[in-house]
Amino acid sequence: MTNIRQNPFLTLNLGISLSGLFLVLILASNAPTIQKGIPWRKPLVGLVFSIICMFGILAALSPRQCSRSLHFRRENLNSTDHQIHLSSHHPDCEEFSAHVIHISGHDLCAACTGLLFGAVIALIGSSFYFFGGWHIKEAGLGAVLAGVVGVVLGFFQLRFRGFVRLVCNMFFVLGAFLILVGMDELIESLFVDCFLLALTVFWILTRIQLSQWDHWRICSSCKSPCEERIGNDEQKD
Repeated sequence: MTNIRQNPFLTLNLGISLSGLFLVLILASNAPTIQKGIPWRKPLVGLVFSIICMFGILAALSPRQCSRSLHFRRENLNSTDHQIHLSSHHPDCEEFSAHVIHISGHDLCAACTGLLFGAVIALIGSSFYFFGGWHIKEAGLGAVLAGVVGVVLGFFQLRFRGFVRLVCNMFFVLGAFLILVGMDELIESLFVDCFLLALTVFWILTRIQLSQWDHWRICSSCKSPCEERIGNDEQKD
């Protein structure tokens, strides 16, 4: 089985992501003295974060577009017994059963569904906090701690199946939201907010890369006739 450590770029990104979480904990536990706030800081930060959430919602609603990079192909397979039928953006294969949930006769990607739920909730929460004058007061540090746990669960979601994977991905998005809100409440710094927004985007990209690596790992060890097709496509890219 292919190990993450055999992918240096992914290992580096995961290391940076976890280091970012550690830095967040340090900042939250040693919050500097709050300076005079900038009036337009919260609306600006809220707008940027809302845009990130909306892009995430669009991506979760169109997972097939993301799956093209995985080189799944339906045509020209030698055996109809192993022909691929897409379940969400995953092949209808037992190896991908952990990635899929079944609701009312429909096959859905557990990760994308969780990310969708999380993004919608985070978008609603950001509208209350950044535009509605909502404050969490003394709960800032607790929000950051809960957010760190949520982001970590998102990175370890590959170890879970079905609805548990869905929940982990939902908490991944909510975790990023809680960290941003908690740190904003504690420090009220535009610089820190911008740093967290950039870190959130990096977490998302690393999370996507981790998922793509997992898909490749599964397919590379598969013995079905589509393996050669995927391998040939990867060599052409």
